[in-house]
Parts: sequence; structure tokens; C-alpha cells
Amino acid sequence: MKLLKMILCAAVALIAVISCTQKKEAPKMLVLYYSQTSNTKAIAQEIATRLKIDIEEITLVEPYDTAFQATIDRCKADREKGVTPEITPLKSDIADYDIIFLGYPIWFGTYAPPIATLLDKIDLSGKKVVPFCTFGSGGLESSGQDLVERLPNTEILPGYGVRAARMNAMPKEVGEFLAASLFCDGKFDMPESFPEQHPVSAEEAAIFDAAVNGYPMLNAKATTVASRTVHDGEGTEYLFTAMDMPREKKADMPPASEIKVYVLVENGKAPEFTKVVR
Repeated sequence: MKLLKMILCAAVALIAVISCTQKKEAPKMLVLYYSQTSNTKAIAQEIATRLKIDIEEITLVEPYDTAFQATIDRCKADREKGVTPEITPLKSDIADYDIIFLGYPIWFGTYAPPIATLLDKIDLSGKKVVPFCTFGSGGLESSGQDLVERLPNTEILPGYGVRAARMNAMPKEVGEFLAASLFCDGKFDMPESFPEQHPVSAEEAAIFDAAVNGYPMLNAKATTVASRTVHDGEGTEYLFTAMDMPREKKADMPPASEIKVYVLVENGKAPEFTKVVR
């Protein structure tokens, strides 16, 4: 009996050591973000709250003007000079973290300039980075590819992006994204792959037009489409291939190009495009 008690005590002790070791070796995560209008900040706070992890905001020594056009003008001037804005030193020690959730708004098709400054100042080698972003039409894919090229020794994981016009959908989508990425438990929608595309019908063209009309940065006409059921049968997601024509007849306007436009139609709601991939 005494021997049995000794064996049981040893087993309990071993389990305790293993449990502590697992918790100690769990990856340490940080949410690091730059936000201009508070939209990206809202996503950052949602992620940090759900995962109960550290969070820090990237701030500028000389903040951008709150006026949209003034910010654009300053960014253009900086790009012409080949400079990025100076940021204040981080309080967090990046070396302490294994996974970085990196957030930013999309400007000029990629991550905002303060992120470029950040990447020049910190070493993310050997770490995992999860990008998240806000945008007018799209940019998650292009900015993610830019991170891959900029950080060859860092693993860039699939990220999350949302249009500024759809921030009301963000909390639910972030929860599903984190669950699907196995960062936390939770329910998430795993729709089937899109089937092959086919020429758009008049009805499908009307859905596309209803989704993009009124957005000034698109002058597109759908050519082909595929659709799939999402949200447990409560909605339909369309993947349109479209030609985006120049919005104005100016010499410096980009030429016509083929784009992918994702459109969501939830039961009882008007069509809305969720992102554009150029």
C-alpha cells in the first residue's frame, strides 16, 4: 500500500510538472498595431480581448493630420523623398514574443507607412506574424505578400481584413477568424470551395452593380462569377471577375485591369462587396 501511494504521488507530481511546462511553453502573443481612424484599433482590441494577450499601439513622433487629403498629400511627399514617418520607441520587447498580430490600415495598396518604419527598427526573424487590416476596398492579400517579401525569415500566417464600411460585422468575423486559425475555441463557418466561374447572368450582374455602385474607387463591370452558400445556409457569397476601367480620362490614371470582387448577400439584406483583390 505504501508503495502504491508513492507511485500515485509521483504520477500526480509528474502531471503537475507537465501541465506547468505546457503553460510555460505556450507561445506568447502580442497585438501590435497602427491606427489612423480607430478602425484598426477596434480590431486590435477585439483580438487582444478575446485572446487575453498584450497589446501596444504604434504612434508617430509627428502624427498625421486628421484630414484625409492632408494625410494623403504628406504620404505622397514622403514617398517621393523615399522616407517614412518616425515612430516613438515601443514599450514592448519584441524578443519576448513568439506570435505578433500586426495591424494597419491599407494605404496605396499596402500597409501604411508607419509599419514600414517599424519593420526597419525591429527584428521579426523566426517569429510568426498574423496581419490584420482595414481598407476601403481591399489590400489584405497585397500587403501580406509585401510582408512575405520584406520579412523572408518570418512566417506570415493567413490574416484578417475588413472594409471600413463593414466594421459592424467585425466582432463576429474576428471571432470566427481566430477560431478557424486555432487561436481559440469557437464556432466558425467553413464554406465549400467556389465552383468554376461562368458568364454572369442579368440577375447576377444586378447583384454586382448593387454591391459596388456608390463606391467611388471602382468603375467595374462583372464578366464571370461563381457562388457558394455561407453562414449555415443564411447567405450567398459571390466571387466576381470584373474589368475595372479608369474612373477618369487622365494620363496618370491606371489602365483597365482584371480584378476579383467578393460580394455577400445575406438573407433579407442588400448585396455588399466585402473585398477587392487586384
